[in-house]
Amino acid sequence: MMRTGDRPNAQAVRLAVAPQAPSSRAIARAASVLRRGGLVAFPTDTLYALGADALNPLAVRRVFAAKGRSLRSPIPLLVADLTMAIQLVGELPEAAVRLAERYWPGPLTLVLWAPREICTLLTAGTDRIGLRVPDSAIALALIRRFGGPVTGTSANRSGVKDSMDAHDVLRQLGDQVDLILDGGPAVGGNPSTVVDVTMSPPAIVRHGPVQQEEILNLLGL
Repeated sequence: MMRTGDRPNAQAVRLAVAPQAPSSRAIARAASVLRRGGLVAFPTDTLYALGADALNPLAVRRVFAAKGRSLRSPIPLLVADLTMAIQLVGELPEAAVRLAERYWPGPLTLVLWAPREICTLLTAGTDRIGLRVPDSAIALALIRRFGGPVTGTSANRSGVKDSMDAHDVLRQLGDQVDLILDGGPAVGGNPSTVVDVTMSPPAIVRHGPVQQEEILNLLGL
């Protein structure tokens, strides 16, 4: 299993992939890195994400170390679809299902109660976890090939501008990441909207591409 110290001062491997039709060979290689506890940066529909096996505590620790991220800051997860979300956290509230069916895949993160098997570092002690299905062929292919949830935090040093392309990732995290899937510039440019559905009524905790009015209208609020 990979650990932070396994690759001292080594630059990440960079693989060019087509944004709409990523090579199955490149995706398989990236999934293999995740299974070994490694870190993979890849484009989503919002920005470049730093992916690790969400159920591997050592891999999750690598994410915090690579970013220089405070352990008091939770990390969201990316899943392939609503089915994977339910498999991970169990039955979803009605509001979560309605939002997911309308906005997934897309730039909407839903905050849900975290299952016991989720690493507590991801929740920062809140017992809640953010889930999203990205609208990105590369991201979805990787998650599906890996077969489980992947961390979806931005691929940048904490406090530094989000990475919008592979060059940004290399500049900020090149010696911390094992593999970069270079799918060209991220097309979104803004972090996702975040809605906490553990409370009633749900609360918007971060504004983003999905507008508050749309969410309120969908939920009849």
